[in-house]
Amino acid sequence: MNFTGTLIGAVLGMWITHNLLGAIVGGALGFMFDASRQQQRRRTPAQGGYIAPLFALIGAVAKADGRVSEAEIAIAERLMARMGLDQDDRRTAIDAFNEGKQPEFNATAVIDELRHWVGHRRDHAFPVIDVVIETVLAEGNPSPEKMALLRQLAFALRVSDMELMALMAMKGYAWNAGAGGRAYGGRASGGGYVPPQRNTQGPDPYAILGIQRDADDRAIKRAYRKLISEHHPDRLGDLPEDMRRRAEARASEINAAYERIKAERGFK
Repeated sequence: MNFTGTLIGAVLGMWITHNLLGAIVGGALGFMFDASRQQQRRRTPAQGGYIAPLFALIGAVAKADGRVSEAEIAIAERLMARMGLDQDDRRTAIDAFNEGKQPEFNATAVIDELRHWVGHRRDHAFPVIDVVIETVLAEGNPSPEKMALLRQLAFALRVSDMELMALMAMKGYAWNAGAGGRAYGGRASGGGYVPPQRNTQGPDPYAILGIQRDADDRAIKRAYRKLISEHHPDRLGDLPEDMRRRAEARASEINAAYERIKAERGFK
C-alpha cells in the first residue's frame, strides 16, 4: 500500500497546528485517503484490465467439470493470438488462466471485475460473454457447472437469458433457459439440467432475433430494429480489436437471420 497521503497529511497537520496531535489527525486523514485509493484500484480494472479477470474466468469454466481438456487450452491460446497480446500481457493471461483452474478459485470476484470493466456498456458485455461461450462449448454439450458460470456472468453484465439464448443460437446451439431453472455454482433450481444441443440445421434465425416462430411480421421487424440498433458496429467505441470483430460478426449474424426470415415469409 502507498502511504504518500498519510505522510503528506501528517506534515500538513504539524505545519498547521504546530503540535503532535495535529500531525496525528492529519496522518489519520491521509491514511484514510490512501486506503480508499488502494480499495478503488482493487475494485476497478485499469485500461486493458479485462485480460486477467477474463482469462481467470475462462480457466475456471474449463475446470468446472473437473478437468481441463486440450480443446479448452487450445481455445485460450487462440484467443491470446487473436488479441495480439504482447509478451507481458500473454504472461498475465497464462497466469490468470492457471489461477482460475485452482479448486478453490473464487469466480465471483473476477466476474465482479469484468462487471466493473464493462460498466453500463452493453456493446462491451456481449463480446465478453461471447469469449466465455467458446470455452463453455469447447467439448460440445456443456456441463451444468459450466453453464452455471456462464449464466452468472450474464446476470452480472445485465444480459437476460433470452439474449444469452440468442448468443448460443449464433454458435449453432439450441438452448431452453427455463428447462433446468437458474443455476449458479452448479446447482439448478427447478427440474433437471438440459444442456444446450447442437442444432444440426444450423443457427435458428428466430432464436437469434429472440422471438418465437409464431411471431407476426411486425414483431419480427421490431425485434430486428431493436437488436441491430444495439449491436451496430458504429456503437462499439473503444472496444479491443478482437472483441470488436466479435461484435461486428454478431451484427452480421443478426442481419443474416433477418434476411432468412424475410425470404421464408416473403415480406420486405
